[in-house]
Amino acid sequence: MNNSNLLKESMSSPKTALMVWGGWEGHTPREMAELFAGLLTEKGFRVSLENGLSPLEQQGRLKRFDLIVPMWTMGTLSPAQWQGLDKAVRSGVGLGGVHGGMGDAFRGHSEYEWMCGGHFVGHPYVGEYTVRLTQARSPITKGMKDRFKYHSEQYYMLVDPAVTVLAETTYRHEGRKVSMPVAWTKTWGRGRVFYSALGHTAQELTRYPEVLAMTLRGLLWAAEGKARS
Repeated sequence: MNNSNLLKESMSSPKTALMVWGGWEGHTPREMAELFAGLLTEKGFRVSLENGLSPLEQQGRLKRFDLIVPMWTMGTLSPAQWQGLDKAVRSGVGLGGVHGGMGDAFRGHSEYEWMCGGHFVGHPYVGEYTVRLTQARSPITKGMKDRFKYHSEQYYMLVDPAVTVLAETTYRHEGRKVSMPVAWTKTWGRGRVFYSALGHTAQELTRYPEVLAMTLRGLLWAAEGKARS
């Protein structure tokens, strides 16, 4: 499916998204949530913005959303909150997010990390680096440059080998270099999951409109999964 068809489908029927924001303020969680809430609203979504994790305890309500987007670095999930999120995504609700807002949330919660497909462990390098597409035909990355420069924290992550990597970077540290996934997709039960390590703050993402557009397409892709499950 090409990008135009993906966007048309997303606009053809009303969809709903829940954004829970909070946690460490350095990743501008409120501004990030408002940024993507505005973009999704433009695509016809009804978006609920919630400052707190208590909505994740509402299992019946969660399953009615098409997409859940956490903007919450660090913090802790209660058993009820994890159960609500887990059951919602397994039922077909999409999950998507960026950088530490999803990839550095709820440290040590191994099941959450497995659901996301990976987790942040460090960023010893901060500066400019090159991102390379590995799935140029994906509806999320189609039309993008096959490689581009990005200036930010370069995340080193522990990644599930079962994910579909969309983009990667070369990480050099202590005399070694490895290919490190930057963006990927996976499934969790019947739910689609999208993650991108790019996007330290809302302001940073607006400086890279191509990356911002890719991220939005990733969220739209994740939200489509419920209709197809």
